[in-house]
Amino acid sequence: MRTRAAIMWEYGKDWSVEEIDLDPPKESEVLVRLVGSGLCHSDEHVLTGDLPFPLPMIGGHEGAGVVEEVGSHVTWLEPGDHVIFGFIPSCGRCPSCASGHENLCDLGAHMAVATQVADNTARHHAQGQDLKLMCLLGTFAERTVVNEASCIKIEKDVPLEKVCLLGCGVVTGWGSAVYAADVQPGEDVAVIGIGGIGINAVQGAHMAGARYVFAVDPVPFKREQALQMGATHAFASVEEAQAEIGDLTWGRNANKVVLTLGVGQGSMIGKALAITAKRGRVVVTNLHPASEVQVDMSALDLVLMEKQVVGSLFGSANPRADIPRLLQLYRAGQLKLDELVTSTYSLSQINQGYDDMRNGRNLRGVITSFD
Repeated sequence: MRTRAAIMWEYGKDWSVEEIDLDPPKESEVLVRLVGSGLCHSDEHVLTGDLPFPLPMIGGHEGAGVVEEVGSHVTWLEPGDHVIFGFIPSCGRCPSCASGHENLCDLGAHMAVATQVADNTARHHAQGQDLKLMCLLGTFAERTVVNEASCIKIEKDVPLEKVCLLGCGVVTGWGSAVYAADVQPGEDVAVIGIGGIGINAVQGAHMAGARYVFAVDPVPFKREQALQMGATHAFASVEEAQAEIGDLTWGRNANKVVLTLGVGQGSMIGKALAITAKRGRVVVTNLHPASEVQVDMSALDLVLMEKQVVGSLFGSANPRADIPRLLQLYRAGQLKLDELVTSTYSLSQINQGYDDMRNGRNLRGVITSFD
């Protein structure tokens, strides 16, 4: 069939919205009509070359939609089902999945090839070329074909244009605080970088019972939003925050610090450790450029104060369990999703949406029209 998609043909160039050819789903695959797709910074990392994924590529990995067709051997999904995509597929059988770490599923290795999991061939084509898929999904499209391992079936009464954010940003941020940082009631938490990930780390820390939640971001709009989402204090920089965090905690500093910058910086690790308490933990969730191999930090501080630096992918969560769990919290009014959507766009406005993201105008922009 013919459908429309946003394609990255060259690094550093705008997204090109055009018609493509889409093959029907093969074994263990499904055809999905997109209803909502978040404009996540990770796709920007591909555009800048920080994530050197292969091109040409259909972007988008934070999406939700309606199943229109299933391939052979798909028994648990049928046309009409509503699904959220997990940006890392989960097979349920590899050592990571079997030990409760679906976010590290072995199928994630296929993202480096960026074609279909089953046979490493493409279902998406344009201008005589096979197209790769961001995170094996390609949600910047009217329709896409994905492996069933990337789908989480959900109830049909929730707005797909809002809950699509659970496919990446919400789970990643919330899990970074709740799981990776393991925030405990009464602890003090700093979140550095308040975008689509950081704002949900704020939500997660607040829901976990943190006493103080310090939000750090240079953009006034984002600091204001953080205060509405559970932050108790907001600062423009780590340097501005450092003295007050020390005063409020009687010199102990933050028990947990979560790094959720748009682009990770090796120099920020040391700054995060400087506001971290003894036996405290720094969680690195933001992506760093693949070429960056140096980190500035005091190893002596790490040792003498028994501090920890840990990485977190997809919020160290189990998407098949945590996406339905967070949906229930949304239904109960405890998790804010509607408030995260600052602006909506059509697929043809995708470049405007990313310009708004770069200029700090959005917590999250969402594509809601694919015509």
